[in-house]
Amino acid sequence: MLIPLQEVYLCFMARILAIDYGLKRVGIAVTDTLQIIASGLTTVTKDELFEFLKNYFSEEEVETIVLGYPSNWDDSPTDLTPHVEKLKLELEKKFPDKPVVFVDERNSSKQAMQALVASGVKKKKRRDKKLLDEVSATIILQNYMAFL
Repeated sequence: MLIPLQEVYLCFMARILAIDYGLKRVGIAVTDTLQIIASGLTTVTKDELFEFLKNYFSEEEVETIVLGYPSNWDDSPTDLTPHVEKLKLELEKKFPDKPVVFVDERNSSKQAMQALVASGVKKKKRRDKKLLDEVSATIILQNYMAFL
């Protein structure tokens, strides 16, 4: 059975983008346009983040930005928490059409490393912090999608 072209366009949704923020690097992940699959996109330096997002948003429709929120197991803030809270305000100011939501990122780095090990990534490649940040962003995004 063929689906009429106009119905295919009705299936289009905007992507969701997730950020795993660090003081040096920022992992970024996105969903597909149907918001079914979360995939790592890239890792950029924190100084490149806003330019990267501006360019990405000009090419892709993104409806929501998901930002990993760091906290300790007792829910107290980490050293990174104030930086992430500031980033949220900056994102809302620069991209007012895109809601920014926090998602608990506790344990995402550990889960990312476990995922890399389980998928057979060699030890040398697992030392690449850029890859770990990208996978962490993907896990943050998957956690968000689990609650949609």
